[in-house]
Amino acid sequence: MQAADGTLLHARYFPRRDGRTGDLAVVVAHGFTQSSRSPQMKRIASWLSEHASVVLLDLRGHGRSRGHSTLGWREVLDMDAAVNWAHALGYRRVATLGFSLGSAVAIRHGALHRGVGAVAAVSVPGEWFYRGTAAMRTLLRLILTKPGRMLLRLLRRTRVSPAGWSTPDPIDARAAAAELDVPLLVVHGDKDDYFPVHHAWQVHAAAPVATLWLERGFGHAEAGATESLVTRIGAWLDEHTVAAEPVRGMMS
Repeated sequence: MQAADGTLLHARYFPRRDGRTGDLAVVVAHGFTQSSRSPQMKRIASWLSEHASVVLLDLRGHGRSRGHSTLGWREVLDMDAAVNWAHALGYRRVATLGFSLGSAVAIRHGALHRGVGAVAAVSVPGEWFYRGTAAMRTLLRLILTKPGRMLLRLLRRTRVSPAGWSTPDPIDARAAAAELDVPLLVVHGDKDDYFPVHHAWQVHAAAPVATLWLERGFGHAEAGATESLVTRIGAWLDEHTVAAEPVRGMMS
């Protein structure tokens, strides 16, 4: 699979457990430093396949995809390629589900490129450059320094663009949510060490049609996701995803 800018991407396909095809497919985007090969992402795909077929995407710079992570800027092209692949497989309804970085990508894709019938965002960062928690300050030191990027590559197999955040500022998830024309589910934990719950409130308040789940005792993104939560998300997507055709949008 190839993004519009030529970046080669890897994705895994998990058919729905009951064998039904052609109805609903969910494209899933992982968080920063994760990939389709991580045990938790494999479990999430398995749990989600109770309600839909799943396309589990490696964002650029992660897993088996080529290129470098741009921290949510060009990753919308990765999501667009995976969504169009799901449509090409014959699915009438396609939704997206993202975790942390992947949730910002899913919302931005839905606003900029369309082609999906619903979006679910787990542990969404409502604003770029957030430094309000110790976890984010540590992560930014890794992302924004050459030694830090080397450590990420060696220890987490994550390749971050040397440009860091000096690329043109992308619209953040909060601003992108205001442009969505499909239902949005925002899921956030009250024990999130990276992004406090006000991020979820901001994104939820901005979206025209949105549902907010604040999960007690839930931490951050994939690491805290349970079978119960993922199957609830799958049921919500199955109920709220409308049929949509892939539409090319403009990236900003």
